[in-house]
Amino acid sequence: MRITAFVAALAVASTLAARADAQESPTLRKIKETGIITIGFSEGTIPFSYIDRKPQPIGYSIDICSRIVDAVKARLGLPYLQVKYTPVTSANRLSVIANDIVDLACGTSTNNVERQKTVAFTVTTFVASAGVVVKQRNDIRDVSGLAGRTVVTTAGSTSLASLVALNRSRGLGLSIVAARDHVASFSMLEADRAAAFVMDDVLLHGFVANADEPSDYRILHLGLSVEPYGIILRKKDPEFKTLADEAIVRMFKSGEITQLYHKWFQSPIPPNNVNLGFPMSAAFKKLIAEPTDSPEPNDYR
Repeated sequence: MRITAFVAALAVASTLAARADAQESPTLRKIKETGIITIGFSEGTIPFSYIDRKPQPIGYSIDICSRIVDAVKARLGLPYLQVKYTPVTSANRLSVIANDIVDLACGTSTNNVERQKTVAFTVTTFVASAGVVVKQRNDIRDVSGLAGRTVVTTAGSTSLASLVALNRSRGLGLSIVAARDHVASFSMLEADRAAAFVMDDVLLHGFVANADEPSDYRILHLGLSVEPYGIILRKKDPEFKTLADEAIVRMFKSGEITQLYHKWFQSPIPPNNVNLGFPMSAAFKKLIAEPTDSPEPNDYR
């Protein structure tokens, strides 16, 4: 859904929500009754959602979810709403939303048609693409160089399905390992227990930038897939989705999202004061100009 249709639909939904009592939203009702909003976060997806040295969750996605929390506070008249953070993984992030354990999952979750059978997604907040990180000394420069090797990715990620499909279509004879999380995946590459780690390009840049020896690694941008990230919400709660979408679109229109991008992708960030130096893609610029919650990769090309 492109900008004109999406924003028009959002305006209609907002009007309808304003006429209704907030209690009609099961998520808002739960938050109002408990005085708590629960945010699921990833502990190791720099710079989107991770733990700093305090320790506390920080990152680009965490900042976006904070704006949604501000909108909830305003909607419910609860300025002192308690925010509870719960760690989630790629494998369980859908189930903790579907089973009402957390209210928002704020990390690097790709919005696709299959996942929409279980959960809902906000307006897309980032557009990534699949990449591969390898050790420089192994001189792997393209997909064919992976043939017959052990390749790791993360359980529950879209990269796992893409890797399996690539292996089958190209007859690469890969030994595919699904690690429990991104940190474990990169650790396998560091320890030479895998020749490559397949994951979204922006996440690979985060791991390499924070490695002991960043120059030891090479990232291959293979363009295997387009990954539109969104904040995960409960399915069948349009009032809450509208509130969250409005908060994000306001960030797009005001220019705040560009400031956040500069903060997390083009400036030194905790814990090691490393600048990822990750330029804003044409797909992301298009998203800012034309907000959408589409799960279709072609809408971001």
